[in-house]
Amino acid sequence: MRRGNVFDIEGLRLLDTVARTGSFTAAAARLSYTQSAVSRRIAALEHRAGGPLFERLPRGVRLTPAGEALHHHAQVVLNQLTRAEEELAGIHGGYRGRLRVGAFATANVALVPGALREFREEFPEVELVPIEGPSRSLLRRMREGGLDVAVVSDHPAEPPRQEEVEMVQLADDELFVALRRDHRLAGEEVVDLRELREETWIEASPPGQATALAAACARAGFTPRASVRISEWTGKFGFVAAGLGITLVPAIAAHAVPPDLVLRSLGELAPRRAVYAALPPVPLPAARTLVRLLIGQARQ
Repeated sequence: MRRGNVFDIEGLRLLDTVARTGSFTAAAARLSYTQSAVSRRIAALEHRAGGPLFERLPRGVRLTPAGEALHHHAQVVLNQLTRAEEELAGIHGGYRGRLRVGAFATANVALVPGALREFREEFPEVELVPIEGPSRSLLRRMREGGLDVAVVSDHPAEPPRQEEVEMVQLADDELFVALRRDHRLAGEEVVDLRELREETWIEASPPGQATALAAACARAGFTPRASVRISEWTGKFGFVAAGLGITLVPAIAAHAVPPDLVLRSLGELAPRRAVYAALPPVPLPAARTLVRLLIGQARQ
């Protein structure tokens, strides 16, 4: 790239739109440009970049390695600009604009919806944008400027460095074991994990990835039997109800357990995880308010 060249915001926005649509024609329609105008602006952008950013295919286009690199930076810049616009709107006009809220799956059972309901009642003019994903991807998205608040867990993702995001602990989340009501141990108030060494476990972690179950069983002195990989909670509960295994359920997801199953504590051997609200270094005022509501919901 030639020294002194500057990428303008509209050029980066155009690059992002072409990359997302995979076509000059589709990008032109979305941005109300002519196709020839898009071609000229992309050519000018490639001139500034010092080489091709897109491969021209028989149908559409795709990013070159250089295009992928610039597109990544363009997304960061555009997300930061969006945050700046929303932050200014919050400062000058009160609680308006959008609030992008990320959460991992089980946090969306009761914790996050309860807080969002309270927030919407107090600030109906804020557009709430819920986004679900694993904790690692949510934290990465926040560092890139794509989230205003994220509810994350420290398992399997380790808490990030404090200078990257601000972390507010919401809960120390105990994991219970879910059993059929006619299970031999269903009548116990506390189940010794070692009594479950012969059980088949229903879980969803990718092969080779550390799990809370494996760590807890290691502390109890055994390795869990081969597990059945089911990712959706409805599927896990269905397998347990059919007598095909047992599963761990976080306390924050207890409301989702169907009536034909029971939750039992594993006592001192129970796996636990910390649940946090993550904020960017300069959070929106509305994000701070939502965290306060999340703390209240967690205490319930």
